[in-house]
Amino acid sequence: MKNIIDELSWRGLIQNKVPGVEKQLKKCTTLYIGFDPTSDSLHLGSLLSIIVLIHFQKMGHKSLILIGGATGLIGDPSYKYDRRSFFSKETLYKNIESIKKQLCKLLHFHSEEVEFLDNFNWMKNIYILDFLRDIGKHLTVSYMITKDSVKKRIKNNGISFTEFTYSLIQGYDFLYLNKEKNCLLQIGGSDQWGNITTGIELIRKITGKKAYGITFPLVTRNNGIKFGKSEEGENIWLDHNKTSPYKFYQFLMNISDMEIEKFIRIYTFLPKEKIDTLISKHRKNPEKRFLQKKVASEITQWVHGKESYEKIVKISNILFEKEYTYLLSLDEKIFISIYENLPHMILSHQEFEKGILLLDLLKKSSFFNSKSEAKRALNFNSIFINKKLIKENILLKKENIIGKKYILLQFGKKNFFMIKIESNEKKHIHS
Repeated sequence: MKNIIDELSWRGLIQNKVPGVEKQLKKCTTLYIGFDPTSDSLHLGSLLSIIVLIHFQKMGHKSLILIGGATGLIGDPSYKYDRRSFFSKETLYKNIESIKKQLCKLLHFHSEEVEFLDNFNWMKNIYILDFLRDIGKHLTVSYMITKDSVKKRIKNNGISFTEFTYSLIQGYDFLYLNKEKNCLLQIGGSDQWGNITTGIELIRKITGKKAYGITFPLVTRNNGIKFGKSEEGENIWLDHNKTSPYKFYQFLMNISDMEIEKFIRIYTFLPKEKIDTLISKHRKNPEKRFLQKKVASEITQWVHGKESYEKIVKISNILFEKEYTYLLSLDEKIFISIYENLPHMILSHQEFEKGILLLDLLKKSSFFNSKSEAKRALNFNSIFINKKLIKENILLKKENIIGKKYILLQFGKKNFFMIKIESNEKKHIHS
């Protein structure tokens, strides 16, 4: 078998590992990774877990994916300043189904090699007194509070007993899978190291067997924000209804030259020789953004499909075309596609009939938080209507409509918003 540790290491995908794991991984090993269903969609940050999982599968290891119906009810305190909000069981079940569908789609041909599990199925049958007596006795409180996730919460806002038990429950998951599935390895983000080592300790004390753990880094941008979050701190979701494919693609295209060499290693499956060639090519002509285009192409096609990717590239070319007359030649299908992929709003004919001042429209569209913020952008020559620079608070009328019912707003070089004029008086804003 190929050396998975070497493969993950050159890509920058190992943060911590238990000694002896290299020897274990020279033979087929069953491993597991967990996802708590805290939302109905995964995001770009959580995509890294799936990438690491696929690397293991490509090298012949067996994978278990645990979607935590039980741990999702508790809430992982790891790297959280305050406790997570609790979800109803109904919400969690819906989230579990959504995430499972997403994972099956992302794993493609790898999905038949994966077994999906829900820890609620074994935790629901355990009596609390049995759990405290038979499992809890093996770990001391002093051991538990050495975990970073617990220490930081105690220091900040304190930690509830509910969250304090999280690490023990996740540790029990590893013990259960070790006994039932011969699972010898748990993988996860670096914030899971404390939870992983708790499971390893339980397995050692209860069974006497050796178990292993590997974590990959929580990837951040140069500004300290976790990769997969926008500048506003919003997640870039994998669900097209939560983050449009266009916004998803543009997020990847806007990765800086200082960061992109790291991300092409981490977020693609391209071999080292291919990546080295692309990096060399990019360094010679960084303005052509070879690496950003490759990363955006690989990930967007994987998550949203080839057809959606091709549509996004076409839309991007249109939006970044400097000549405004180009917009006038587009057909209805293209306008619909642009509208669906950009933040947008419906404005009624009745509302538009007498015309509407630009600043009022900008505020109404939620493009800006306030009219004064929109006015500052206007004064700095940052506002465009249908690709034309606007320097004053003009009254928008029928002559500003393109494609029979659209107005394209632009702020700066990269921010777009589309208005659709319809007879329907209902206003709908989609971001």
